[in-house]
Amino acid sequence: MFAKKIKVMVVDDTIVYRKAVSDVLQEIPGVDVVGVAHNGKIALSKIRTLKPDLLTLDIEMPEMNGIEVLEHLRREAPNVSAIMVSTLTSEGGHMTMKALELGAYDFLLKPNTTNIVDSKKQLRTMLTPLIKAFQTGRTTVGSMGGGRPNNKRTPPPRRPRPAARVTASAPSARGVRRSKSEIIAIGISTGGPNALGKMMPMLPGDLGVPVVLVQHMPPVFTKSLAASLNAKCALTVKEAENGEPILPNIAYIAPGGQQMKLVASTDGQNRLIKLTNDPPENSCRPSVDYLFRSVADYYVGRTTAVIMTGMGSDGTKGLEILKQKGAVVIGQDQSSCVVYGMPKAPAEKGLVDVVAPLDRIAAEIVKTVKG
Repeated sequence: MFAKKIKVMVVDDTIVYRKAVSDVLQEIPGVDVVGVAHNGKIALSKIRTLKPDLLTLDIEMPEMNGIEVLEHLRREAPNVSAIMVSTLTSEGGHMTMKALELGAYDFLLKPNTTNIVDSKKQLRTMLTPLIKAFQTGRTTVGSMGGGRPNNKRTPPPRRPRPAARVTASAPSARGVRRSKSEIIAIGISTGGPNALGKMMPMLPGDLGVPVVLVQHMPPVFTKSLAASLNAKCALTVKEAENGEPILPNIAYIAPGGQQMKLVASTDGQNRLIKLTNDPPENSCRPSVDYLFRSVADYYVGRTTAVIMTGMGSDGTKGLEILKQKGAVVIGQDQSSCVVYGMPKAPAEKGLVDVVAPLDRIAAEIVKTVKG
């Protein structure tokens, strides 16, 4: 399927993980494992001769850690990307956010088992879709510089936006728009932390409505993401807490490992965050579909839904419901997505009103709120 193999180097200070990751990579079609290294210094010396396209890069290593390797790559080898291998700890979450800001393609968690067979199984489940997404990105976009689109380039001329579109297969798919939006609901996955780090600081602090957001991430990491975004944004950004009311000018990020929805308060006037242990949807918890359905229940004709970079199609079913209830849907364009999966599926179904590059999404959101 892929004309040219991608060259991958495995960098980890633990021999067990070097072997396990190498074995899993060698099972994936179109991948050539060109070498291994047990610390960052050795990795950098090997990069010059092996010229890998991608590293699997342990964050916590002696001599030179993964963050220091990324800082070097950014300066000296910007076309070499990295998938970070992290631990499910507060420090791991903080360092992973830093790695993503430095241009890492994505991350995965070290398996939480000492059984090598189980470890390989977990690694295979986590690593295979990331590698396939990286391969697809290189095939369709070419060299992406650190594995991500270079958003500093001049975007192509935008086509005139069509009027609200109706899918041929679902003539009643669009509901009635009542007024300006009173809530923003965002779904995002692969490439999300970087994309949010660019888009959300463009939103004004007086936006006037709440933002609810699902980013596919494990527990602990969503708290690190919220802290990172809060430091950059005029809006307040926080990890959502069960039972708290949603207020204007605050962005609530669904905690990793839990589902998030909106419910009515006992007075019937306010809307509250409800966190649950309901099952994953689309293999995701939190799930975009799960959140979007609840927003559709309470904000008929008054929602802006935004679907951004990510693998898979989580969010599409929720957007169908939101669309039936008069939501405006903004989709990130293909050229600025790390993975054009989550916005592609609803776009192909005619559910997206506005297709925008990453640097225009905030302005499009503001239009729906402020008019």
